[in-house]
Amino acid sequence: MIEQDKEEFRNRHSTINKEGKRNWIYALQPKGNLYRYRTWLSYFYLLLFVSLPFIKIDGNPSFLFNFPEGEFIFFGSLFTPQDFVMFGIGMLIAILFVIIFTLIYGRFFCGWVCPQTIFMEMVFRKIEYLIEGDGNKQKVNNQKEWTTELYARKAIKHLVFLAISFAIANIFLAYIIGVEALSNIISEPVSNHMVGFIAIVFFTLLFYVVYAFIREIVCTVVCPYGRLQGVLLDKNTIVVAYNYLRGEPRNRRKSEENSGDCIDCGMCVNVCPTNIDIRNGTQLECINCTACIDACNMMMKHVGKEPELITFASENNIASSKKFEFSWRIKSYTAVLAILIVLLSILIATRTTFDATVLRVPGQTIQENADGTISNLYRIKVTNKSNKTLPYHIVASDPSIKIERIGAPLDSLKGRQLAEETFFIKVKPSDVHERKIKYEIRLMSGQKIIDTKKAIFISEF
Repeated sequence: MIEQDKEEFRNRHSTINKEGKRNWIYALQPKGNLYRYRTWLSYFYLLLFVSLPFIKIDGNPSFLFNFPEGEFIFFGSLFTPQDFVMFGIGMLIAILFVIIFTLIYGRFFCGWVCPQTIFMEMVFRKIEYLIEGDGNKQKVNNQKEWTTELYARKAIKHLVFLAISFAIANIFLAYIIGVEALSNIISEPVSNHMVGFIAIVFFTLLFYVVYAFIREIVCTVVCPYGRLQGVLLDKNTIVVAYNYLRGEPRNRRKSEENSGDCIDCGMCVNVCPTNIDIRNGTQLECINCTACIDACNMMMKHVGKEPELITFASENNIASSKKFEFSWRIKSYTAVLAILIVLLSILIATRTTFDATVLRVPGQTIQENADGTISNLYRIKVTNKSNKTLPYHIVASDPSIKIERIGAPLDSLKGRQLAEETFFIKVKPSDVHERKIKYEIRLMSGQKIIDTKKAIFISEF
C-alpha cells in the first residue's frame, strides 16, 4: 500500500463530508453477472411479496402478522397467544440462524435478501437511473443551475416514488390486517376506517421518505444488524474482500514493474451504494451487495488481468490461503440451533386445532346428587385455532364417569374464537379411592379426538 493510502486509510465517513454535512451518494449502476443474478432474485422476491397475501391455504392467508389481535399465520396455520412458547422458540431459532449465517457469510443477507436493499437498489434506484440518468449525470445536473427539464424529471421521479410507496404500504398492511380488511378500507368511506386510512398514509410517507431521502443511512446507521456484524465477524467469515496481496501496490500505469493488479481506477467506490472503499478492508457499511466485484472484474478485463481481485473470501483466505473452517463458536451455535429446531418441530407436530383449559370452579365443593353420585363443577375455555366453524363436544375417556353440561351445550366452535362452558363430572362414590383423581376429558370434533385434557376431581376420601 502506498504512503498516501496509509495516511488516508479509513480516515473518512462514507456518508459525511469534511464539513460534517450529508454526503449524497451518486452510485453508478453496476453491470455484470452478479448484478444480473441479484436482479433476477429481486424480481422473484418482489413477486412473492406481492402475491403471498392473496394466496390462501385451507381458508387462511398464507402469511398474516396481525399484531393488534395477536394472530399470526404461517403457511396457512393459525397461531394465537396460546402458542406463545412456539413463537418464542421460533424467535430464538431466527436469531441463532442470523448469528450462524453472519459468522459464516457476513452481511450477505443485506445485499441479496434484505427488503431495504431490494427496494432501494432494484426498484427505486433503477427508476432514478431511468428518469435522471446514471450517477455521474445526476451529480453534474444537481450541481449546475436547474433547468425546466430537470425540474420536470425530479417531479416525475418523486411522483413515481410516492406511487410505489403507496403500493408497498397497502401490501405491507395486507400482511397485518389481511386482504379482506384492506379491501374494505379501500372500497368503503374513509370515515368507516379512519385508523386504517391513517395507517396507509403513514406507511406511504414512511416508505417514501426512506427510499427518496434516507436511503443508505438505514443500512449504515439505523439497522441494528450492521452493528451486530461487528461483534460476530471473525477472520474466517466469508465477506466481499479485496485481495491486497495481489492488488498492492496500486498504480495507474499498468505496465510499471513491481506494481499490483489494482490500477486505482476507483470504480469499486463509484458503484458502492454506501460509498465505501472496499480496499480498506471489511467495514460496517459494507452490505455485501457485490457491486464492487462486478465493477472490478469489468476493469480487470479491460486491462487484460485476471478477475476476482475483489471477491468472496475471508481474511484467512487472503492472508494465508486457508480454507474456511468451522470455529467452535459456529459449532456451538449450530448445536443449540439444531436442538431448538427439533423442539419446535415436536411442538408443531403435536399442536392441536382446539386449545383448551379445564379448571374446577373456584369456591365449589364436592356435591352429593340425588342419583347417588358425587360431582365436581368445572369450567372449560376452548379456542378453535382454525379459520372454520367446526363441530365440538366433550366426552370422558372413562365410561364409568358422566359429564353433565350446564345450560345450552356447545355443539360447534367458530374459527379463531374463544368459547367456554360449565359442566359437572359425576362419579359413583364406590369408584373413588383417593382424595385427588385425574380424569381425562376428550375434546371431540365429530368422531375425531382433537385433544385430551386432565380434570382433577376432589373427593372426601
